[in-house]
Amino acid sequence: MIPQSLIPFLQLGHGLFHLGLFAAFVYQGRLGWSIRRRRLGGQGADFSVVRLHRTLGPILAVLLPIGYLAGLILSYLHHNIWTKYPLHLASGSLLVAAVAATWLISRRIRGAAQPWRTAHFILGLAILILFLWQIYLGLNVLL
Repeated sequence: MIPQSLIPFLQLGHGLFHLGLFAAFVYQGRLGWSIRRRRLGGQGADFSVVRLHRTLGPILAVLLPIGYLAGLILSYLHHNIWTKYPLHLASGSLLVAAVAATWLISRRIRGAAQPWRTAHFILGLAILILFLWQIYLGLNVLL
């Protein structure tokens, strides 16, 4: 078992990991917005940006659930209960579900004018907003 004196440091690590992950999601969103703006403006795709967006997406889609599980484990180690912070848990669960849905939708995007692109865009925005809410809830847990 992990000594209880380490729990605050692990919680801080969890928070910092997700703060860095949020920054990566913002960067990913910026790349996606750039791709979308060029496509809707009738300009050709910048394939280096598209490649980076396609490479980074699955990495982020894997890292988020790993951090989510780390948070669950930390909650259990610290309080012997999984649901000590139910709103933070629910928000994190929605975030993981939204990222999974976005990744699944991204697998269906083919061609320029598809409804999947709009769904991908809307879910991406929802992820960023939900992530901000999650950070707020997490800060309230730490403080």
